[in-house]
Amino acid sequence: MNSAMVRILVTGAAGFIGYHLCKRLLENNYAVTGLDNLSDYYDPSLKRARLANLQMHTEFDYIHLGIEDREEMSAIFQQVKPEIVFNLAAQPGVRYSVDHPNEYVNSNLVGFANVLEGCRQNSVRHLIFASSSSVYGANTRMPFSAHGHTDHPISLYGATKKANELMAHAYSHLYRLPCIGLRFFTVYGPWGRPDMAPCLFARAILAGKPIDVFNHGNMQWDFTYVDDIVEGLVCVMTAPPSPNKEWSSDMPDPASSSAPYRLYNRGSNRPVRLDYFMELLEQALGHKAIKNLLPMQAGDVPSTYADIDDLIAGFGFHPITSIEDGVRRFVEWYRGYYGV
Repeated sequence: MNSAMVRILVTGAAGFIGYHLCKRLLENNYAVTGLDNLSDYYDPSLKRARLANLQMHTEFDYIHLGIEDREEMSAIFQQVKPEIVFNLAAQPGVRYSVDHPNEYVNSNLVGFANVLEGCRQNSVRHLIFASSSSVYGANTRMPFSAHGHTDHPISLYGATKKANELMAHAYSHLYRLPCIGLRFFTVYGPWGRPDMAPCLFARAILAGKPIDVFNHGNMQWDFTYVDDIVEGLVCVMTAPPSPNKEWSSDMPDPASSSAPYRLYNRGSNRPVRLDYFMELLEQALGHKAIKNLLPMQAGDVPSTYADIDDLIAGFGFHPITSIEDGVRRFVEWYRGYYGV
């Protein structure tokens, strides 16, 4: 594919993953239109700093817009005419969804419906959308497989991501829109969100303040370095899915379809105990953490572990960043950006 001739639309372009994806696409000479509403769910100054870096590229166009605005989204699709769309815009946060359900309905459901309709009306060649490991909910069979069941989400955030997968499949079936959904697992790295564990922990450790550690620390997560996430997005971009000729309605495979639709896990396939992750942070920061051990929080799961065999088989993709290198790079960025 000649990158200079491809117009790509990225929603959530000033977000953590969206920023890194846009940066990678621009470095590969793609023309990128980025949408973001710079919401104040977390400090918008971080989003503006990411955006400023992207705007240094002449092939990047920024549009200030939330995807829940149906009329404006329709106009943008008609104006941009993207061939490929990455939907990374969403209201994030598992715990936040417990007390703010309407924000998830507006962005993750209404907004995603607007993205799907824009793709349908403008003959988009490929839609890649962000799902989440949160869809596995009460499922405890490890490693999590995209071919397994995800019928029991335990947070509204997870439920909206499951709904996105179902909505995308309906559009793929009805309108033959090629769709790939990637379930992200605990993404971390430079330019990370300040509401997520790495930033929260680093800030508390350096300030000498206690860290709330839920489930008394008995957690293990499939931490995935952001560059590996982006590599997964890029490697599927130029390969829109075809219908699975072996798909059976008698034994339906949730990860594929008779429509041009696929679901993949995007994790590291290497779960890390929370206490080891905190130990790496302590070593990189040169300070010890003060831990406030607490019970499990509503909506949280104690363990995540991604089966990524399908991505390996289909695209030859392997995550390459170790947790040790990833934490070191994160701390280097954190110290530089926050001046600590």
